[in-house]
Amino acid sequence: MTAKPSYPCHCARRGCRDSFCAVPPSASFRVKMSSSLIFSATEDDFLQSVIEASHIQPVLVDFWADWCAPCHALAPVLEKVAHAFAGAVRLAKVEVDDNMRLAGRYSLKGFPTVILFSRGEERGRFSGAQPEQFVRSFIEGCLA
Repeated sequence: MTAKPSYPCHCARRGCRDSFCAVPPSASFRVKMSSSLIFSATEDDFLQSVIEASHIQPVLVDFWADWCAPCHALAPVLEKVAHAFAGAVRLAKVEVDDNMRLAGRYSLKGFPTVILFSRGEERGRFSGAQPEQFVRSFIEGCLA
C-alpha cells in the first residue's frame, strides 16, 4: 500500500485547514490568494468586498462548488483572464455550499455562474464552463 502524497495546503477548499492536503498544486480549482486580483468572498463580506468595491473597480464573481466539474474547468480560465486584464477587473470566488444565501439572492440555477458587478450593480452573467475568448468578450461587452 503506497502512501498518498501530501502538499502544503493551497487549495482553499471548503473547510480545508490542513497544513498538508492531498490536493496537488496543479488542481484547477485552487484560488491564488497571493494575488490581490483574485480573492475569496463570503456572505459576511460580500457587500463590502464585491458590491462596494465594484464602485472603484469592476468585480467578476465566480459562484462555484467543490463537487462541480465545470467549476473546476472554468477556474483557470477566469484566473488567466483576470490577470490578462491587468487590474481592470478583480475576481471574487464564492463557494456556494458555504454561501447558499448569496446563491439564492442572485437566483442562481446552476454552477458555475459568473456575474460581473460594476458601480454596485450586476452588469451581466453567464453559466457553465466557457472558453477564454468567451470570457474576455463577456467582460469587454459588460464594461463597454
